[in-house]
Amino acid sequence: MNIKIYNEKDFPAYLPKLNNLYDDLFDGGKGFRSLLTQKVALPLKLSDQAVHLLCQTIEFIHNASLLHDDLVDRSSLRRGKTAAWLKYTPEYAVLAGDYLLARVMTNLSSFGNIELVQITSRTISELLEGEWIQDSLVGDFSLTFDQLTEVHSLKTASLFRWCLYSPFVADNNKDEELRNLILELGTTLGLLFQRSDDLLDYDVRNQEGKAILGDLKSGYLNSFGAFFCEGMDGEIREKLKKVESLEELYRTIGEDYFKQKVKEFDDVNEELIALYDHKLKLLDEKLTGDQKKIIKNIKDLPEILYWRRKPKKDSK
Repeated sequence: MNIKIYNEKDFPAYLPKLNNLYDDLFDGGKGFRSLLTQKVALPLKLSDQAVHLLCQTIEFIHNASLLHDDLVDRSSLRRGKTAAWLKYTPEYAVLAGDYLLARVMTNLSSFGNIELVQITSRTISELLEGEWIQDSLVGDFSLTFDQLTEVHSLKTASLFRWCLYSPFVADNNKDEELRNLILELGTTLGLLFQRSDDLLDYDVRNQEGKAILGDLKSGYLNSFGAFFCEGMDGEIREKLKKVESLEELYRTIGEDYFKQKVKEFDDVNEELIALYDHKLKLLDEKLTGDQKKIIKNIKDLPEILYWRRKPKKDSK
């Protein structure tokens, strides 16, 4: 199912600059969260209207967060193009992000499922809380891996939880055990995605060519940085604040040590993937009929999100 996230009727024609901004913003996006939502929604046989609403909702929320994040981080590029706050001014970027969130609530209210409105409101709150905490941690090189896990459980994982959970809410499924399993699976996927993304900053499995050490140079010790810093004394942590290249990083902490910590980090996340597989088997026992297609649709996601492996041809 090919979901078009928005069209000219979704936003007022009398706001042309807003529409131009959204054209730039949405163009080039992978729509991954929309696709993830469909992997659950389609086997539940939700109506086309409901599937479209869910896909549009998550992409509006995600892109609103990108507008705000780019401004907060002063990122100059988004999807290979000039970031909105630079092209359209910071004020327009903020208003465009706020407007997307407002449209989310307007659209969901019209759908008539109050619980869907409630879980979406909670998701947006968790996303913003996680972003607030993360921004407050910039420059703090005493961070621990566990602290960042809590932050990412709010910020990154909130959207993944919503993608898996919202179709069951739209389907009015009230099975609490099933719902809890779905939430746990969503949290795991969010953590795996964030940790893999954090490895890219250190040029580990960086097939997409992400800028190296962007987090570290910005004064942010991401999850992998916090992981390899555990047990280090304060003097070495202070030196990391001045690192400008991988070669300099290797000289500071040792290349062999770095490679060993990558292996240990992978091992930790392999355990998380094993837990995901266990929870998936429990979910399979709760699903019936066509619903079981959900298991096939999401079983390979840890391989894709953490190991950055291409999806298997038979996984759709």
